[in-house]
Amino acid sequence: MTPESSGPSQASPVTSLSTTSDRPLSMDTSPRLLPDVANDTAPQFQSSIDRVGMSGIEVAILLQGEDGILMRTPAKVDAYVSLDDPSTKGIHMSRLYLSLQNELHTEFSRKQIERILGQFLETHNEMSQSAYVKFSFEHMIQRASLLSDNRAWRSYPVQIEALRRGSEVTYRVHVRLTYSSACPCSAALSRQLLQQQFEEQFYGHNWMSASTVLNWLGSNNTLIAVPHSQRSHADIVVDLDQSRNDLPFVEVIERTEGVLNTAVQAAVKRADEQEFARLNGENLMFCEDAARRMKSAIDPMPGVIDYRIQASHFESLHPHDAVAIVVKGVPGGLVP
Repeated sequence: MTPESSGPSQASPVTSLSTTSDRPLSMDTSPRLLPDVANDTAPQFQSSIDRVGMSGIEVAILLQGEDGILMRTPAKVDAYVSLDDPSTKGIHMSRLYLSLQNELHTEFSRKQIERILGQFLETHNEMSQSAYVKFSFEHMIQRASLLSDNRAWRSYPVQIEALRRGSEVTYRVHVRLTYSSACPCSAALSRQLLQQQFEEQFYGHNWMSASTVLNWLGSNNTLIAVPHSQRSHADIVVDLDQSRNDLPFVEVIERTEGVLNTAVQAAVKRADEQEFARLNGENLMFCEDAARRMKSAIDPMPGVIDYRIQASHFESLHPHDAVAIVVKGVPGGLVP
């Protein structure tokens, strides 16, 4: 028989975890308990602020293509409200952001923009009386080649601005076009050199056949001078009145490209390149000419109360640009 042990127990001691003081504090993150510095502190300097908000917000908008299909298009948005109450420290920027994101699931339109501006003011009704939004994006249009049976995409930078004060909303549309401008002066000087070359080649000839002249014109002897041309930009801004219920950026593009006649091309074969050269020769333009052409296209456009057109020719002759600006001339309106 084995005798029982009479010594102390060898069991491991147990540590108690029942004391509440050792537990981590639980965090209550309900909105009513989170700190709100904007509301809990007063501004050191009290004054109203014209616009407060965010710029460069990344969004996607739905634009209707030529085939009627909605295309999801990346855009950047600037969103602001006024801060009219001098004693309020700041606005609720997250409310602007969420109002914007929540409304962009339908087609981009004036109605959509007006709903966004309305939400901006509803969520800031105690402090703001005006709201502003600007959308910046690239609009894609499929363009046919000049002569060959090809089509390809062109991208046009567009900005849409909208400002609401009280119940009135005003709109401004910005469009940038890229076109080619061939210099009239350079063309005239090149023609003069060609005349001189012809005179030197055929001086003293009383008669020559048409085929002789034709062959000479097709030789390298006639390439002694080439008129210079350059890629150019047209920046067009139009203010719309309340008679329009659309955002006519495509109309602005079509009207102005239609009078310039030298828009840069997408898909190009040799026949298209030759036709483009012909169009440049047929539409020689100083920047002043381009500005006047575009003015003639925008002047009769319905629903436009003001405009500003800037033609910028990025000179291949000079290291600087040639620029012409024209405005409608509305008192207190857009300025050159």
